[in-house]
Amino acid sequence: MPDELFGWPFYKFLAYAIAGHHAGLANGINEGDGRSTLEARLKQTLGKELCQLDNEAWRKELTLPEVNQLSPKIQPHPDQGIHGFQFAFLIRMIFSCLVDADFVDTDKFYKQLEGKPWLRGGYPELVDLKFVFDAYLQDKSANSKPTKVNQLRQDILTTARERSHLSPGLFTFTVPTGGGKTFSSMAFALDHALQHGMRRVIYVIPFTSIIEQNAKVFREAFGELGEAAVLEHHSNFDDRRIKNEDTQDKLKLAMENWDMPIVVTTAVQFFESLFADRPSRCRKLHNISGSVIILDEAQTLPLKFLKPVMAVIDELARNYGCSVVLCTATQPALCAPDFDKGFENVREIAPNPARLFEELSLVSVSHLGELEDEQLLERIKANEQILTIVNNRRHAQSLFQALKGRQVEGVFHLTTLMCAAHRIQTLNTLRERLKNNQACRVISTSLIEAGVDVDFPCVMRAEAGLDSIAQAAGRCNRERLKTKEDSHAWVFKSPDWKIPPELDGLAAGMRSVFRRGYDNLLGQQAIKEYFSEVYWRKGDELDQKRLMKMHQDHAPKMTFPFQTIAKEFRMIESFMHPIFVPFDEEAESLLAQLKITDEVGKVLRKLQPYIVQIPMKGFEALQMAGAIQTVAPHRFEDQFWELINHDIYDQEFGISWNDPSFIKAESSVI
Repeated sequence: MPDELFGWPFYKFLAYAIAGHHAGLANGINEGDGRSTLEARLKQTLGKELCQLDNEAWRKELTLPEVNQLSPKIQPHPDQGIHGFQFAFLIRMIFSCLVDADFVDTDKFYKQLEGKPWLRGGYPELVDLKFVFDAYLQDKSANSKPTKVNQLRQDILTTARERSHLSPGLFTFTVPTGGGKTFSSMAFALDHALQHGMRRVIYVIPFTSIIEQNAKVFREAFGELGEAAVLEHHSNFDDRRIKNEDTQDKLKLAMENWDMPIVVTTAVQFFESLFADRPSRCRKLHNISGSVIILDEAQTLPLKFLKPVMAVIDELARNYGCSVVLCTATQPALCAPDFDKGFENVREIAPNPARLFEELSLVSVSHLGELEDEQLLERIKANEQILTIVNNRRHAQSLFQALKGRQVEGVFHLTTLMCAAHRIQTLNTLRERLKNNQACRVISTSLIEAGVDVDFPCVMRAEAGLDSIAQAAGRCNRERLKTKEDSHAWVFKSPDWKIPPELDGLAAGMRSVFRRGYDNLLGQQAIKEYFSEVYWRKGDELDQKRLMKMHQDHAPKMTFPFQTIAKEFRMIESFMHPIFVPFDEEAESLLAQLKITDEVGKVLRKLQPYIVQIPMKGFEALQMAGAIQTVAPHRFEDQFWELINHDIYDQEFGISWNDPSFIKAESSVI
């Protein structure tokens, strides 16, 4: 027994892992949800008499280290209130090592038993990836026009690479939109990892709507090595839905252990895993250690969990050999002294961000006040190339239909009710029309803001946070082909469509900064003022579920409520259900393969561009109408669903259905 071999608190660390390696980490005390607590497990006597420890037998195969060697080399955080969090995180890491070893060993055993090849490992080395990546960047630079913007991008890249020799830890990468953050951050990560003997690069993206784009960019940059080097891990398939443990093991969904050199994942997948309790989600955690982690669009870190998220970022850098890069054009004010007990010893890897914002900022930002839809439509009609971003899908669809009804030329629509393959197809069309100076009037939800490479001469944005305004402005004059006077980001308030509650406070902070009359509303000082105001308004709501206090309260006796914490840490509260859309022949072929293949995970990854996420009530409405059906229920039960009523998938709207219950479910979605 652990308590017989090791003293306090070491046996408790191991007890959590051993007791939970099948069902998951349990609560230390109090109540568990369908899972007995660790306290209850340790008090059990039934069966212990059958498991007497044979000290001689195990010593022949195992040599245990001395207890003093097991003492965790944890560098304590200066805030003693975080120490409990640090110990709980160590337990999760130990748990991760155990469950991943269990999964891998079991998989290897059955592969040998069945005479099947062992496919794990053998991935390209980071040094080889860097060689290919460098050649790609050199070729890209040689074929770029010698414009001022391209020169600034080159300066940013060069400086980032020069600063890769800095010791591991926390970094910011503050570069205006259009400054080439994606390639420069990856270049820094590869150089930094090789300089300091780190194992992999993890690129964390805020939204599933753009992950395919970034993963594709990296695969292309890594050439022939790309397919074998880049793991694209979405949160589309959520292991919380898999109730049957046998099905869970068979599908291996969300069970990737992230042992590949480049991981591209979503913020939901990354952070929920770090607070998870189930073996399937936790098995990757130990492979996060020793990584360079790029947090793209860092301003999107969830406000309701900001303090626990900051704690886990700090802990990865402080004690697990990670370097974490907060990469964004709108850097959140998370560093001390701007944020109480914020990050310390943070290094900037961009060259003089203030100068970059002055030189790359060629967009005029102004607030137009209230605009009724009729006024909005007239302004859109008056501009041949314009992007209009609103706060929910129904508003976007209403504006689009009104413009189509008036036979306005070159009108397009973007929404997450379109599958990714459809959105990519539409975006390619938009880019061609913009390049050829054709009419291109786009109505979109906020999905287009983060990292989507389009370049409009003017943008309109419904009121939201200043960071969203800045991201919207980043879709305007990206290549700096126009003057500031000819490039507009217009903000407006819609009296016809109420702002969603989750954006109301952010919009208030944005209006407050507007009233202060900054010369550059997208400059660093204005952005810092905005985030400081938002954090002040939120106060204790920056740890809405009181997770940090939960860790602190249970630290003295190491009775951490792991199951409760995992249940509470949900970045997306409203549950979304993925539906496969047979958008083209490729999707139809992959769905047919899914029904019979043994390589389920491989097919599912290829199907990701054909997914539409639907709110649960909308999903239920589609189910009741017989518009969707399960995929191979004899194999997967009700895990996967596909759209079978092709009439409700529109080539302009994506899933479009006039059923009242579906419309109501969709109306609150941004």
